[in-house]
Amino acid sequence: MEWENLTSVSDFFLLGLSQQPEQQGVLFGLFLPMYLVTVAGNLLIILAIFTDAQLHTPMYFFLANLSLADTCFVSTTVPKMLANIWFQNQVISYVGCLSQLYFFRLFVMLEAFILAVMAYDHYVAICYPLHYLMVMSPGLCILLVSASWIVNALHSLLHTLLMNSLSFCAAHEIPHFFCDINPLLSLSCTDPFVNELVIFTVGGLAGLVCVLCLVISYAYIFSTILKMPSAQGKRKAFSTCSSHLSVVSLFFGSSFCVYFSPPSVRSAQKGTVASVMYTVVTPMLNPFIYSLRNKDIKSSLRKLMRARKMHSP
Repeated sequence: MEWENLTSVSDFFLLGLSQQPEQQGVLFGLFLPMYLVTVAGNLLIILAIFTDAQLHTPMYFFLANLSLADTCFVSTTVPKMLANIWFQNQVISYVGCLSQLYFFRLFVMLEAFILAVMAYDHYVAICYPLHYLMVMSPGLCILLVSASWIVNALHSLLHTLLMNSLSFCAAHEIPHFFCDINPLLSLSCTDPFVNELVIFTVGGLAGLVCVLCLVISYAYIFSTILKMPSAQGKRKAFSTCSSHLSVVSLFFGSSFCVYFSPPSVRSAQKGTVASVMYTVVTPMLNPFIYSLRNKDIKSSLRKLMRARKMHSP
């Protein structure tokens, strides 16, 4: 009888944010503009940095990569959710689900790594300003970003291959709007011990490295700022870090609610709401946070708008 409950799954069913028919139009009308704003905002940041020679610095190189990661990150989950709502079809193929899992894990950890790298960049800029250009050389910047891509591509592949080794029960409804690790593990009819061990060891180690880099970098940054004699210098240093700190708080705060909340308070609904925060809301807010608080980005965006008006008929 136990074998009868197992199936070679060809499809999963994404239950989405709500199963109420009257709410589907509202959800579509809410998330479509959010997705378009996210993609447009992040692509504008990338374009502004690429076209303005004054922004060809390590800090903005990392910011451009963060915007690219945000664009890919949100494009991994939201278009499929919108298509499911529009076509009233909750099915996602087994291959499609594992592919979504792979790219989701890749870009979520890539964002965490880039945020950690940006913290190190701020640390060098504030604590060792005279040596900044020498330390943050173009070669080191490219190495840090390339290593982040490669490490997370392999890390994500490991989780995906382990997920592919599991068998799933006949009931394969995912109480989520995309294929994530925890909802998929809950559907497994085989022991997911190895998967969970890898999550807590390899995944935990990757997350710990990012958090330690953030904490240590900002500990030195705040220590250096507090020792500055002038109030103007302190304000300038704090303004340099404020945008990054806002993004870090949004991203890590909501992701910790999803993956590290105690089982006693964890629920599918709470997990889904927190997932919306760091998969949709945070990537949408990042361009606004950096453009509104950064004079260089605002100036570059104004140049882009003026150039567009000059070339428009």
